[in-house]
Amino acid sequence: MLDIQQTKDRVLAKVFLKSPWLFNQWVRQSTFAEFNDSPWNELTKPINECRLALITTGGVHLKSQAPFDMKDPAGDPTFREIPADTCPSDFSITHNYYDHSDAEKDINIVLPIERVRTLESSGDIGDVNHRHFSFMGHIRDRHLSTLVSETAPRVAGMLKADEVDIVILTPA
Repeated sequence: MLDIQQTKDRVLAKVFLKSPWLFNQWVRQSTFAEFNDSPWNELTKPINECRLALITTGGVHLKSQAPFDMKDPAGDPTFREIPADTCPSDFSITHNYYDHSDAEKDINIVLPIERVRTLESSGDIGDVNHRHFSFMGHIRDRHLSTLVSETAPRVAGMLKADEVDIVILTPA
């Protein structure tokens, strides 16, 4: 059952979707994280030899995993590990800051897990990593430093240990 804050967040997400003017006003009054560099690396081998992983900010998690914390207005800087062989019916989405009704019908909208399996089967990529990662994309204030200094580097280290060559980030 939705609490009052969750209901408010979902209503605002729908209002912003239908009113670009209101959304633009909110953006003008908000502060966002800015970075002076981009972590870009050139590929050193052909794509059809690369290992690929997905990262989503869509609040996706397995039904058996703890949902993201939607009661904290600063968001939830934690992540969920998603096994690559997860069946689409085993997913849930916990994120009040966007309308995910379409993603609930087809998880590939925010986590294109079946699409990358197809790329692997066709030989367009080398292989799909054995795990992917999900964050809740609404992270601000005190949690932003946790995300930047702890959570994201931890996931980056896991991807490096898995010898992942390509990561596709799917925002929601």
